[in-house]
Amino acid sequence: MKWNLVFELSLFGLAMAFATVYFIPSSIEPFCWLIVFIICAWQIADKSRSRYFLQGFLVSILNSVWITTVHIFLFDKYIANHPNELEMMKRMSSPDSPKLMMLMTGPLVGIVSGLVLGLFSFLASKIMKRNAY
Repeated sequence: MKWNLVFELSLFGLAMAFATVYFIPSSIEPFCWLIVFIICAWQIADKSRSRYFLQGFLVSILNSVWITTVHIFLFDKYIANHPNELEMMKRMSSPDSPKLMMLMTGPLVGIVSGLVLGLFSFLASKIMKRNAY
């Protein structure tokens, strides 16, 4: 397990947290995440010898910590640039506390994206091993 690699790759999440607050709109955010996931999966497959899925999963868990923290601390600026997210929060079960809603949904998003990045990392390891022969 390469803990330093997991931490270093999670810094993409920190960068994306600030980028989504200030200049990346919701409409292109998924494409940015796809690029981040491909880079992370390739790095995990290239620099690790085992536990590819777990390392990808943990990168996304740390990403969710970074993102949730930044979005809560910069909530007013985030919401000013993402009115659709505010409307979605208002329709959910706790419309009176959008920050609490972010705090509750952040880990769930981290788990789901962790499953995706874990799968990407595992598949990248198989592709890279196949190409090495």
